[in-house]
Amino acid sequence: MSWYLGCWKKYATFSGRARRKEYWMFVLFNVIATVVLSIIGSLILKENGTILTGIYGLAILIPSLAVTVRRLHDTGRKGWWIFISFVPVIGGIWLFVLTLLDSTADNEYGPNPKA
Repeated sequence: MSWYLGCWKKYATFSGRARRKEYWMFVLFNVIATVVLSIIGSLILKENGTILTGIYGLAILIPSLAVTVRRLHDTGRKGWWIFISFVPVIGGIWLFVLTLLDSTADNEYGPNPKA
């Protein structure tokens, strides 16, 4: 849970680095929260069940972008690589692979967070 809250504390921090664990824990908690909100929304709001997930999606947009950019920095790439996801099919797969890569040694974005 501390990894998830850590990303919220760095709400719009696009500088620095994010370890794999920080990134993937944030993604995991977002998936769980989205599923829970989807179920609650469909049970309570019936026809408008997606409104809760839509509001949550808007709330996590900036933190998700920020942690993804920091994750790319950790692999030694510029944050602009996030736009590779706009390339149909292969772009999303390529960004997924980039987020799976291990940290590099100290680079221009700061010291290795694992050290």
